[in-house]
Amino acid sequence: MTFGRSQFRIAVNFALDGLLAALAVIAAGWLANPSHPMPNPAALPLAGTAAIWLIGVPFGLARQHWRFTALPDLTAIASIAVLAALLIVLLLVGVGAALPSASFPVLLVLTFALGLTAPRLLYRIARAPRDAADADADAALLLGDGEAAELFLAALAREGNRRLRVVGLLSASGREIGRRIHNVPILGTIEQLTSVLDRLGAAEQMPSVLIVASAEIIGADLRAIMAAAEVLGLRVARAPSPTALAPTITGEASLRPIAIEDLLNRPQVALDREGMARLIQGRRVLVTGAGGSIGSELARQVAGFGPAALVLLDASEFALWQIDLEISELFSGLPREAVIADVRDRARIDQICAALRPELVFHAAALKHVPIVEANPLEGMATNALGTRNVADAARGAGAALMVLISTDKAVNPSSVMGASKRLAEMYAQGLDVAGRQRQPMKTVTVRFGNVLGSTGSVVPLFRRQLARGGPLTVTHPDMRRYFMTVREAVSLVLQASVVGASGAALPVAGGGIFVLDMGEPVKIVDLARQMIRLAGLRPDVDVAVRFTGLRPGEKLFEELFHGAEKPIETGFPGLLMAAPRVADPAIIGRALDEVAAIVDRGDAASGIALLQRLIPEFSPDRKQILSS
Repeated sequence: MTFGRSQFRIAVNFALDGLLAALAVIAAGWLANPSHPMPNPAALPLAGTAAIWLIGVPFGLARQHWRFTALPDLTAIASIAVLAALLIVLLLVGVGAALPSASFPVLLVLTFALGLTAPRLLYRIARAPRDAADADADAALLLGDGEAAELFLAALAREGNRRLRVVGLLSASGREIGRRIHNVPILGTIEQLTSVLDRLGAAEQMPSVLIVASAEIIGADLRAIMAAAEVLGLRVARAPSPTALAPTITGEASLRPIAIEDLLNRPQVALDREGMARLIQGRRVLVTGAGGSIGSELARQVAGFGPAALVLLDASEFALWQIDLEISELFSGLPREAVIADVRDRARIDQICAALRPELVFHAAALKHVPIVEANPLEGMATNALGTRNVADAARGAGAALMVLISTDKAVNPSSVMGASKRLAEMYAQGLDVAGRQRQPMKTVTVRFGNVLGSTGSVVPLFRRQLARGGPLTVTHPDMRRYFMTVREAVSLVLQASVVGASGAALPVAGGGIFVLDMGEPVKIVDLARQMIRLAGLRPDVDVAVRFTGLRPGEKLFEELFHGAEKPIETGFPGLLMAAPRVADPAIIGRALDEVAAIVDRGDAASGIALLQRLIPEFSPDRKQILSS
């Protein structure tokens, strides 16, 4: 039934286009020479109809939806008008008929174009929703110019019952002030938000919602907008992405909530994508901890560069199944292996590497939850320190060219077993890197960074669960600060560090340096909690409480990215710094790890912590609240 109705409408359009073409030919002949009779007055209009039908078919003229006539449709009509006029003129010349005047070809193009365009535009105007529906709609101020703003306003105009009435636009550039988009005035720049709101308030046009239309408005700029909105009690939302605003029959432009990732995000730095492709494409790649937050994102991004094979290794069957399924759906043609293994099992890791012979290894497997590792210190030492040695030694033995260790800011001046065990892993990797760059069997790159948003066990998923229950949101200490980065940005920079570390030519140090991601400014956790409450449309400490629970074992008030003896060094690559190496003899670290293995086998946690203190003098395992200087 729907198909028949659609075909009927196309047939009606086809007939109307033919009629309009005939009228256009008559009009062109009269305009060209009103006193000169048109040659073949009966046949020529029919020829015009035939020409439009013939040429219009490949352009889909009859299939155009008149209600949604847009620039591409008008461009197609212009092309049809030119070709149809040329065909008519050639026909007249071919039969030896005289043209009404020299201007006839140009007039014919214009009448064809006008005759086919005007009815479509008039129909669109007639079917457009009336502005009377705007009276009860919420007033909105749109932030961001360009395509996204235009698409949003166009989608809004198609709504039968408008929910929003846009009173103005704020652009990124002052050059646009005073101009209009869809008859909506550009009132100022985004930096002038406060003054524009004051003016709108004085004119009794204060918006109830600020709509962010530009995807480039993130981080500090978005936080400033949120702060201004909070003062006046305004809601802030994002416009749908441009791909979600394509013309539809309903034409609804649904708003999206602001994501916490947008508030903490930063502009994308320039990355050496070609270098990443050269590093990964056509090579066998192993990712340990592939089911975790960092490991799974590594798997996604690595898969996008076309490795010869991708080996996903994790101790969790469910996590491994999830990422394996996702990779199979996104990259169906990529050869891959899903391997269940524990990095603490040296024999198993040796067997896997010997059989699959990875050329690149990204080691993300670790125990990362500080209080859990504090309660189970030997497990943390076995996984984070011994597991790293197992993976590194197996990779080197299998002939890998590069191993990348994912480390943490908690390894700097550690107050927890988790941080200390990761520092021990760093020390082993640094020693291997120095030896590798001298004898070239395998390069070892260590990358250190802070928290990633939304990772397993981080505060963002915790706050979301607590908000869903109605609160309270729990924060350990009012002065607690952490570095944050989105997981996509972190992994992109890890790959960038891998490219730089693999080449070695541009490194500021000969070997053993640790790449440190530029994390920006640390964020107070209590501010993050209150911001998430506001994003949910609620008021902190009024609708949802924030409760302080006290520092947990092993926690510091704030983390550091560099040890006092590690001088930050510029690498020449945006977003990447390097910590000047504090390198220990790999043979000494190897013997220390043998001692760790023996302690783990004995189950002697006290001796394990004492050994960590001896190996890492800055490690302070005090279980009480520790203030980091």
